[in-house]
Amino acid sequence: MEKPKYKNALIVGAGEGLSASLTRLLAREGIRVALAARKIEKLGALCGETSARAFACNAADADEVERLFGLVEREIGTPDLVVYNASGRARGPFVELVPADVANTIAVSAYGGFLVAQQAAKRMLPNRHGAILFTGASASVKGYAQSAPFAMGKFALRGLAQSMARELSPQGIHVAHFVIDGGIRSANRPDPADRPDSMLDPDAIALSYWNVLQQPRSAWSWELELRPWVEKF
Repeated sequence: MEKPKYKNALIVGAGEGLSASLTRLLAREGIRVALAARKIEKLGALCGETSARAFACNAADADEVERLFGLVEREIGTPDLVVYNASGRARGPFVELVPADVANTIAVSAYGGFLVAQQAAKRMLPNRHGAILFTGASASVKGYAQSAPFAMGKFALRGLAQSMARELSPQGIHVAHFVIDGGIRSANRPDPADRPDSMLDPDAIALSYWNVLQQPRSAWSWELELRPWVEKF
């Protein structure tokens, strides 16, 4: 079975965790990587390590997203793999939430996903080839107390991914949504000594993304749920 091949990747909402692991993995596989974030200063070391290119972009701004894709096309190549990893968060008792903060959370978590995915799909459809991946969370499928805005945004992103998968998969575009149901390990957030592997390893998550990307079209996944052993179903 022939595995899909990708040349140019764009990761939106790039940072030092999962995005960095994805960047390293894709670069090892010979894929050119573009990174987009509001503040790109934090991406300097990663770009130096992987030869990725960084671009400043507010994912919730339609004009900035369109400009981003134009720049990536000119400087790297047309993306045939796009990962949306951005999200907003506003927390607090429901009656104390600030409406503007809630609107921003939904804009970054869901509306930005739409903007990025639409620009990506426009470029992938003529070739009937490409992949668009969305990073979800526990809040994609279950809302938590004092976290309504995050759940609203992530529920919407999941709905977007499902709708896109139904429409675009028949046209050769692999759309997949990943439910990251647990905390992600980092230097500042290590596993407790008495609970090994209780945090998700970002390199392991990245490998799961890659495995989905390698699926033959006859058996594509539209959603994958990843969780450490400590999480309750």
